[in-house]
Amino acid sequence: MNKLLLVSEYWKNLFGERVHRIPVDAGFTCPNRDGTKGVGGCIFCDEVGSRARYVKPELPVREQVLSGRERLKKRGVNKFIVYFQAYTNTYAPPEILKNLYTSLLDIDGVVGISISTRPDCLQPEILDIIEEIASMTHLWLEIGVQTVNDSTLRLVNRQHTAKDSMDAIIRAKKRKSINVLAHIIIGLPGEDDQDFIKTARAISDWGIDGVKLHHLYVVKNTVLARMYSRGEVKVFETPEEYAEKAILFLKNLREGIIIHRLSGYARKEYLIAPEWTAHRGIADRIIREYFSKGC
Repeated sequence: MNKLLLVSEYWKNLFGERVHRIPVDAGFTCPNRDGTKGVGGCIFCDEVGSRARYVKPELPVREQVLSGRERLKKRGVNKFIVYFQAYTNTYAPPEILKNLYTSLLDIDGVVGISISTRPDCLQPEILDIIEEIASMTHLWLEIGVQTVNDSTLRLVNRQHTAKDSMDAIIRAKKRKSINVLAHIIIGLPGEDDQDFIKTARAISDWGIDGVKLHHLYVVKNTVLARMYSRGEVKVFETPEEYAEKAILFLKNLREGIIIHRLSGYARKEYLIAPEWTAHRGIADRIIREYFSKGC
C-alpha cells in the first residue's frame, strides 16, 4: 500500500457528504465471557466490552441511535452509520438479529450499519441474515482478527484461531454486498515486525475490504492491567514508536483496502498506559503525513 484510502473520504464520495458512526450497545455478551468458550474475556477487554463511554446501554437501541444522531447533528453531520460496537454483535438467534438490525433502517439519516463480532460467531444462518440486511443498506461486517499468530491468540485468551478468522472472512466475502473489515492490534505481547507483516499479508490475501488498527494499550480492571503492573507486557511509549510499526503494517496491505482507524483511543480516567492514547489522533497525524509524501 502506497496511499491511504480513509473511510471518511470513501463515505463522503459514496454518500456526497460527511458520514459519522453512532456506536450502540445492544446488550450482547460474548462466548468468551459467558462460559461457552471461556470466562473473563480477552486480556485487554474491560467490563464494558470496548463500548464508547458516552453510550447509554440502559436505553433501547433505537433511543441510543436517536440520541447519537442529535449529538452529531449539532456538529453539522446529517448521515450516519449505526455501529454495533460492544461485545459480540452476532451472538444471538438469527431472528432476533434480523429484527434488531432492520428496526433501525427507517431512522432518518441512517445510511448503513456496521456490525462488530468474532470470527467464531458467524454461522451460515447468521451470514444469511447479514447478507439480507446488506441488500437493504450499506453494511460493514467487522471481524476481530487481532493477529494471525496462534501463539499470541492463545496468550491474549481470544479462544479462536487464525484459521477461524480466515474461514469467517472468506465465507463472508462470498456473500453479496457485505463489506468485510478486520480489527488488528499492533503490539500484542511477544509480537515483532515479522508478525505485523504476516498479519497484513494474510488478511490481504483473504480478501478484506477494510481494516481498523489499534495499538496495544492498557485500561483499568483488565487482566492486561495486572500483567502490565508485573512488568510482563510492554507498550509503545511514544506515538512515533507505534506509528513506525503501523506504517510497516500498512505498507504490506493490498492496495485499495479502506482504512477505518489508524490507532486506538481511551479516556484518561480509564487509561493506564501508554499516556498518549488519551490524546485522540496524535499517532494518526504521523501516519497520514508519512503516506501524504508518497513514501
